[in-house]
Amino acid sequence: MSVSGILIATVVVGAVGLFIGLFLGAAAIKFKVEVDEKEEAVLAALPGNNCGGCGFAGCSGLAAAIAKGEAPVNACPVGGEPVGKKIADIMGVEAGSAERQVAFVKCAGTCEKANVDYEYHGAKDCRVMAFVPNGGAKSCNYGCLGYGSCVKACPFDAIHVVDGVAVVDKEACKACGKCVAACPKHLIELIPYKAEHMVACSSKDKGPVTIKACQAGCIACQLCKKNCPNDAIIIEDFHAKIDYSKCTNCGACKEKCPKKIIV
Repeated sequence: MSVSGILIATVVVGAVGLFIGLFLGAAAIKFKVEVDEKEEAVLAALPGNNCGGCGFAGCSGLAAAIAKGEAPVNACPVGGEPVGKKIADIMGVEAGSAERQVAFVKCAGTCEKANVDYEYHGAKDCRVMAFVPNGGAKSCNYGCLGYGSCVKACPFDAIHVVDGVAVVDKEACKACGKCVAACPKHLIELIPYKAEHMVACSSKDKGPVTIKACQAGCIACQLCKKNCPNDAIIIEDFHAKIDYSKCTNCGACKEKCPKKIIV
């Protein structure tokens, strides 16, 4: 190749490179996305689990909502109060108080206590039970099926099936709510971390029917309600429920429960 050919090729390549550079620079200016510094700072303060427990599509969604004032600074259930305070400092507002919560499985029907109607051999998934006879092998139609749909849903390894019933590790639970959504029997609820007494039953059957199905079922005898000094217990759908806004953890309900299902 001649010297003139090399020079021409060099000029052409240089010109093309210059054009592309100018084009990309202009495009970057034209299509530049403004970054909200507060949103970036909030996102950096969040734990990054992207669990969705806050109700938004991951941590980035929550950060954007907080920056716009559409979500409270303490909305992250995983980060809890420490993260809420950091974000409050970033946003220049008061953090407020957020009570820590944990998940609780309202069932004590272990393999030893819960009766079964038949032997089930099939997919080990609670959601599949909607398509099998009687909603599962257990005689109680309201009890934990024990196949671990909640276990699979938990991103923090905070729930495990023990003796046929899902059990939450109180310290590992971040109250993201994924197990609550995964349970087809609606047996899991979020309760205050400081709660010391819980009713481990969700049966809506009358006492005699409950007793036939499970030794650990609530029979709605109302002894817990009658002996609660704070009027913190109600009987609804044939089982006891605790109003944690009134409960003082005195333990009177647990003492009086003849079925020992207040744990």
